[in-house]
Amino acid sequence: MWLILGGEGQFGLSLQLVLSESQIPFRAIGRDTLDISNREACIRVINEIQPEIVVNCAAWTAVDLAEDHEDEAFNINCNGARNVAIACREAKATLIHISTDYVFGGVSDTPYETDSPTAPVSAYGRSKLCGEEAVREELPEHSYVFRTAWLYSQFQGNFVKTMVRKALANAPVRVVSDQLGQPTVATDLALHIIHVVQSNAPCGIFHGTNSGQASWYELSQEIYSFLAVDTFLVTPVPTSEYPTRAVRPQYSVLSHTRTIDLGLHEMPNWKSALINSLPAIKQQILKEDQK
Repeated sequence: MWLILGGEGQFGLSLQLVLSESQIPFRAIGRDTLDISNREACIRVINEIQPEIVVNCAAWTAVDLAEDHEDEAFNINCNGARNVAIACREAKATLIHISTDYVFGGVSDTPYETDSPTAPVSAYGRSKLCGEEAVREELPEHSYVFRTAWLYSQFQGNFVKTMVRKALANAPVRVVSDQLGQPTVATDLALHIIHVVQSNAPCGIFHGTNSGQASWYELSQEIYSFLAVDTFLVTPVPTSEYPTRAVRPQYSVLSHTRTIDLGLHEMPNWKSALINSLPAIKQQILKEDQK
């Protein structure tokens, strides 16, 4: 059985959907059931449930807020990750830990490998890197770390969902064009994680992103185009026009070399993944707007 921690978040909900469709038994719990910053609670809950696989989706994800609340972000993203790893060790469970492209500095011009030097430039990135290191330290032989980026789905709020809503309203948008990354469908990441685990791949760090690369501007153009909305409504702008509290990586393309070298399937290209996911996102938006 799989246990999902942080089951009420975007990826937790997407993973539940994929596990259900794959007929894999699971249980999902949220922070109201388990606060991962409480080590004793982690050990007790995971021991009680006795899962074979634990997926830690629980995290502090408010990137800008973390700049002024770094201790709180570290308490969840680093200390919490360590607590879950210790609990998994005691329960003899395999841990899948979800991490991020923010562990890198974002100044490369070639895709980051799983063993490329890390250099986070934000409090959020530092807290997530600390969590990766804690997991690998406490549970090296029974843990997978999946770094992902630019994640979206029909669940919760995310950039793609916002752009679809704008496009459906024929609204003009100004979108950053000088940040490169890999738009990633959350359900594709869920399928990829299941594939890696069921293939008995060696533990360690993996990059879980849709292949290819795009800017936020290119991504928005594709959304407008697919929905048959005039792409002239999408205007490219530099990052400097949208200053944020936390520094965003300018380049967040993650290499899939390790995945390919292990004979595993790379995740689909971001464009085809986007096209496949947009109908469900559009349907969800229309459903939400009817409420």
